[in-house]
Amino acid sequence: MTSTKRRIETDVMKLLMSDYEVNLVNDNMREFYVRFYGPVETPFAGGVWKIHVELQAEYPYKSPSIGFMNKIFHPNIDELSGSVCLDVINQTWSPMFDMINIFEVFLPQLLRYPNPNDPLNGEAAALLMRHPKEYEAKVKEYVQRYATKEAADGADGEDEDGEDEEISDVGSISEDGDS
Repeated sequence: MTSTKRRIETDVMKLLMSDYEVNLVNDNMREFYVRFYGPVETPFAGGVWKIHVELQAEYPYKSPSIGFMNKIFHPNIDELSGSVCLDVINQTWSPMFDMINIFEVFLPQLLRYPNPNDPLNGEAAALLMRHPKEYEAKVKEYVQRYATKEAADGADGEDEDGEDEEISDVGSISEDGDS
């Protein structure tokens, strides 16, 4: 148990000390949000997403749970829930990987090389296979509409217009003292 806890702390501290913007939920190292930018030279370039990460008790032997909080149009990401279908994160996860690998390697690879044969978003998969140019245009449209810095800041699983005050009602204390 303590080696798992130590490993989680090490991985999360590495992420906190990296260039990624990380926000812990209630100072808990098992649940946090990471700001993720779309890889350059892809239709996702310029996009900003808020990624929800949850580490199971069996981490690092069990892969983390990862979800996009603001919308993304991609064959392997569920548009409504934001959950990610990613072989490396799911089946081929290894304790040798850490959180940095997810944001520097796995997610960028997923966005660069979508797999339309194993879709969570059938519409995106069909469009990618039949009309790649239209797929790319729709990805860019989603980036402009839902993957702005403001959208990522406001992404809390509710609607895209959420203001900063509503980002988290879990354990937040209002500034005027009447929580």
